[in-house]
Amino acid sequence: MTSVATMGLDIAKSVFQVHGVDAAGASLFSLAPHTRARLGVFRKVGAMSRWIDAYSTSHYWARELIARGREVRLMSAQYVKPYVKRGKNNAADAEAICEAVGRTAMRFVPVTTPA
Repeated sequence: MTSVATMGLDIAKSVFQVHGVDAAGASLFSLAPHTRARLGVFRKVGAMSRWIDAYSTSHYWARELIARGREVRLMSAQYVKPYVKRGKNNAADAEAICEAVGRTAMRFVPVTTPA
């Protein structure tokens, strides 16, 4: 997993889907880590860009990853939706996030503070 260039995360109430691609955009992995293993996945793959679909809990996870020295950006779901290739599910959304970040005109959501 050391050649991962971008990681897309789709976070829902009880599901946490991770999709990784290399610098050429080729899919490397897609997984749903157990709750306790979530931050461990990020340690294994090293430093890279992380892109998260902006939902309510996404801001919490973005702050957790930023505190650990990672680059994180949030994307609005409305900008990710056009890049979903197949049925609406968490794995397809995480893959679509990786696809959408490659667009030069993509807009991002600022990470909010707990206050």
